[in-house]
Amino acid sequence: MNDHALRPAQRLQAAPAGLKVPPVARPSSRRRRLPLLLLLPFGLVFALFQLAPIGWVAINGFQVAGDWSLANFREILSSPWYRQAFANSLDLAFWSSLAGLAIATLGTAALRQVPGRLQNAVVAFTTMASNFTGVPLAFAFIVLLGMNGALTLLLQQLGLAEQFQLYSRTGLLVLYTYFQVPLAVLLLYPAFDAVRDDWRDAAALLGAGPVRYWLKVVLPVLSPALLGTFIILLANALGAYASTYALMTSNYNLVTIQIAGLVAGDIFLEPQLAAALSLLLMALLVLVTAINHWLVARSRYV
Repeated sequence: MNDHALRPAQRLQAAPAGLKVPPVARPSSRRRRLPLLLLLPFGLVFALFQLAPIGWVAINGFQVAGDWSLANFREILSSPWYRQAFANSLDLAFWSSLAGLAIATLGTAALRQVPGRLQNAVVAFTTMASNFTGVPLAFAFIVLLGMNGALTLLLQQLGLAEQFQLYSRTGLLVLYTYFQVPLAVLLLYPAFDAVRDDWRDAAALLGAGPVRYWLKVVLPVLSPALLGTFIILLANALGAYASTYALMTSNYNLVTIQIAGLVAGDIFLEPQLAAALSLLLMALLVLVTAINHWLVARSRYV
């Protein structure tokens, strides 16, 4: 090992007797404060747009007529309407996340087998598609798959879409799955670096076919990434609002639509009840995330 690889304290001990070693330069206090000053605007924005709203929600969820109370939570838990909103939100989030994860896993596996230039083009398109959400996405679906949409009319002529209705649970499930797939591909694409190409050949030499190779080798190795991606997709779907509202307005009972109606409704304005709904939604997301961390910690492939 040369002197350049030694730490400063080791170089002092290794120096010959009588040889003066120059002191190690330490960064000045001004240089140490500069990064903190540069981070100050980001910290201010984070405090104003993240911490302050969460604090407001946490306080007002327990407020009724200026007094501390659990009445908001009792009303939500005892109301079939709000329980249905949570059930519908979880239903859409779970199945769209599962479908999006399955499609993205197959798509990412196929993507890793194509030439690098095509990979870069597909990843760039996926990045753009992952940002195509909200009202523009709902409008695109209405144009394509609405009652008089171009694709709907074509499928009806072919006799393939007589029963499909975009303005229903099935339509929402298709919409949710669509915006879940690009996000899942972007999250899973780096995880496939852990799968080595020679594993397939080794599995084939041991007599494992493609299905057995995926079930016994690839999926166990990717299980932490798959679980983490599923949780992110679940949170993404539970918090979706703009696309659903633009497509269904308030005709489908979801938690996010109920929260928006309580804080910006024309008839009922109950921000404290909306804060309680938001707290329950956040608690649900925290619970799901904790379960994911527990499962990942128990995985022997991490």
